[in-house]
Amino acid sequence: MKAFFNGIASLFVDFLFAPLDFLRSLELTSWFAANIINAIFMLICASALVYWILQLRDHKRNNEEYQDTTAHSFLK
Repeated sequence: MKAFFNGIASLFVDFLFAPLDFLRSLELTSWFAANIINAIFMLICASALVYWILQLRDHKRNNEEYQDTTAHSFLK
């Protein structure tokens, strides 16, 4: 049983966390290069948020949004 848990630990430490170890070592040489991934994630999230808001606006403009407050029995 101990070998099973050691295998799981080895999987995470040696393989799955390798990109994070690379980013940690990259931060020591170039802070901007290491944090470019954060900028990429922020751009992805911002574009998804803008898309979502535009879709909500389009649904509201076309009167496709269902806003009945009695949709649930406990709100009657």
